Amino acid sequence: MKAVHFGAGNIGRGFVGLILHNAGYEVVFADVNAELIDSLASTPSYTVHEVGANSKTWTVDNYRALNSSTHEAEVVAEIASADIVTTAVGPNILRFVAPLIAKAINARDASLSPLAVMACENAINATDLLNQEIVAGLDSEALASIDDRAVFANTAVDRIVPGQAADAGLDVTVEDFFEWAIESGPFGGALPAIGEAHFVDDLAPYIERKLFTVNTGHATTAYFGFIEGAETLSEAMENPTVFARVAAVLEETKTLLVAKYDFDPEAQEAYVQKNLTRFANPFLPDTPARVGRQPVRKLGRHERFIGPAAELAERGIVPDALLGAVGAALRFDLPEDAQSVELKQLLASASATDVTEQLTGLDSSHPLYAQVVRVVERVQST
Repeated sequence: MKAVHFGAGNIGRGFVGLILHNAGYEVVFADVNAELIDSLASTPSYTVHEVGANSKTWTVDNYRALNSSTHEAEVVAEIASADIVTTAVGPNILRFVAPLIAKAINARDASLSPLAVMACENAINATDLLNQEIVAGLDSEALASIDDRAVFANTAVDRIVPGQAADAGLDVTVEDFFEWAIESGPFGGALPAIGEAHFVDDLAPYIERKLFTVNTGHATTAYFGFIEGAETLSEAMENPTVFARVAAVLEETKTLLVAKYDFDPEAQEAYVQKNLTRFANPFLPDTPARVGRQPVRKLGRHERFIGPAAELAERGIVPDALLGAVGAALRFDLPEDAQSVELKQLLASASATDVTEQLTGLDSSHPLYAQVVRVVERVQST
């Protein structure tokens, strides 16, 4: 079995690549980072360190590495004969990966089983986005027989992979928890052989549970931790004020998720408690500065704060804790982060209503709008 994975960075090596390796696949890493690819290509194995209560060390081997910029034809040939192609490159980069996958599908031998295409990105329904870009590059023959050539399945991925030590090389340190949920419907009865993945009938609840618990809680820890001067997330969670803020935010998102998807309240509470423990993992040297970067994106309409807060407001619930997290995000001031600089300039030059509309996409008719405007006004006045 063979899998081609786009994105040989820390998540690619320490999460997706590791799980595919453990499932018995030969993994072909594809990336445009020449130094990284050359290092992988010349090294027979690397180590993944899972740290936490159940620490474990894995050796990953049986892989190859190709530069998808300078060796495009080779990457296309590998995909054309692969069982699986996955990505962990960032949603905005999918459009650059898609043409190579399209060429491989065009060239795929009709005798092969359909190629399983799965975007493992921190975004909702990222495979759908990748699919749209791939379809644009298919020839008429491939388009007419696409169901026989490829299967597109959305996924939800969850593993904290912090910034790595400067001398780590190819080795990766990750937390000892992960979840890879894949929608089963597109595969019919022929699910890919990925033993540690979790195949589900309806992916939407898992995507939002992850986004509104893990991503929301992680970012909340970062922004309040930054304000408190914490050097790491675990240090932030040792601060009773920060911990209480994060717990209050996750109590609100739990309320939404239970109401929206009929999750068992006790099961969701256990998931919340698991994530509070994850954020406090002292073995992960992650920082508020790294996790908090790109605040403009994270304050978007369907992102981790405004998304759940808006839905709670629509249900007549005032999301006080989430609004507090929005205020903390607005105070994130990191000169080396371009979006932090952009946010600071916007707050200094625009009205509270303009800031609210531009950042969140809310308009004055939404029940959350006025509440966010008041948060912006308080930040601008300090």
